Amino acid sequence: MALEPPRRLVRALGESAPGGDAWLEQLPRAVRQAVALRELTVERVQVPGGRSSLVVLVRRADGTPAVLKLAPPRARPESERAALAHWDGLGAVQLLEPFVTEGVLLLERLHPDVSVRSLPEARAQLEAAGTLRRLWVGPPAGHSFETVAERTGRQAEAMRASASANPELAPLVDAALAAREELLAAPPEQRLLHGTFRQSKVLAGERMPWLAVGPDPVVGECAFDLARLVRDRVEDLIASASGATTTRRRVKRLAEALEVDRDRLRGWTLFRAVESGVRARRVGRERDAELLLEFAGWL
Repeated sequence: MALEPPRRLVRALGESAPGGDAWLEQLPRAVRQAVALRELTVERVQVPGGRSSLVVLVRRADGTPAVLKLAPPRARPESERAALAHWDGLGAVQLLEPFVTEGVLLLERLHPDVSVRSLPEARAQLEAAGTLRRLWVGPPAGHSFETVAERTGRQAEAMRASASANPELAPLVDAALAAREELLAAPPEQRLLHGTFRQSKVLAGERMPWLAVGPDPVVGECAFDLARLVRDRVEDLIASASGATTTRRRVKRLAEALEVDRDRLRGWTLFRAVESGVRARRVGRERDAELLLEFAGWL
């Protein structure tokens, strides 16, 4: 069985492991083993695919379509499995196996080429927000999910280091870090969050019109999850003469629609945009960095 990982995945893994990636080298063998163990028939690799995992469209022994997903340990596939098991298909893709075998997940097949992002902007935001709301449930007792405080703490350290090396970043980084400290002082709720939610993470399904995929779950307040959705289609916002006004209006509308405090949503949107922009610059994605940091400046 021939296998060629999508360029997007190879490029992204190269950013996180510049010295080489042993997982990527072992990927063809891992796919063959996963397919044989489950008696699957491979249809094709999903392209362009994601930045942290390989997605293969397959059929089970009884002909049922499914998705085989393989991810390296640093993508936390065990955490993804635990979140999908807890949601049990409500608002998210259904897990077809109750376990992870060396970073392998077998999932319900959705329509991989049809995401909410294909809809007009206003409708896309509405459908995405409705999907996200269904995911916000209490975490399971005794969970081991990373918290918002823990994840953003690691990110904050990297942001400080980047600001030290690039003084022009300091004003935005300082503002983002100050917002984080204030937000963490009194979080309003603790929910299981998708963690990396955006329009392209919501695919058309059969059980429900739209279902979320690809979580990097975290436990914390809802505004943290919603913040990533605020900047969806950021390239269009930057290109628009009214981008800043549209962004502020979007914060207000999403906060009202999902009953989230507007100031808290603005604060987490600022932090997450700056963090993503600084990270993009660190790995050489200058265009992405420029867009994200300009967007953050509007907040």
